[in-house]
Amino acid sequence: MKNYFRNIGLVALVVIAFSACKKDEDTIDTTYPEIDLSIASASPVQCGEILRGQKFTFRAKFSDNVALGSYSLDVHHNFDQHNHTTEVNSCAQDAKKTPIKPFLFIKDFSIPANSKEYIATTEIDIPTDVDSGDYHFLIRLTDKEGWQTIKGISIKIK
Repeated sequence: MKNYFRNIGLVALVVIAFSACKKDEDTIDTTYPEIDLSIASASPVQCGEILRGQKFTFRAKFSDNVALGSYSLDVHHNFDQHNHTTEVNSCAQDAKKTPIKPFLFIKDFSIPANSKEYIATTEIDIPTDVDSGDYHFLIRLTDKEGWQTIKGISIKIK
């Protein structure tokens, strides 16, 4: 009987010891990263114009509560006047037209590991022989956890 109570006491002691230990629980990141186009010299701007045959610099501030991952840029024609529901206000559009030689730029970029803030700058060449007109400039920002924010800007290539 002494062994029985000793074993019960041992089991109770082990249970108390394990329940007293605090578990380190990782906080799950459920916050979307942010794209800030209100910084000084942010580019392009909504309804802005970009000239054929010249370079322009994309510039935006990215932030996340834990860690940024990567971003991608997508510039494509809007000659059919479609939308992505990410633009905050609309711009005057040219008449619909059929593309002949539209400009297309799609590229992914990495962000230094464990960055909570990052100023993105990318130089983009606009060839002289691309179609002028309405274009969409899409920015996709993904954080380390995989949450993504998309921001669209309407621009004109002249």
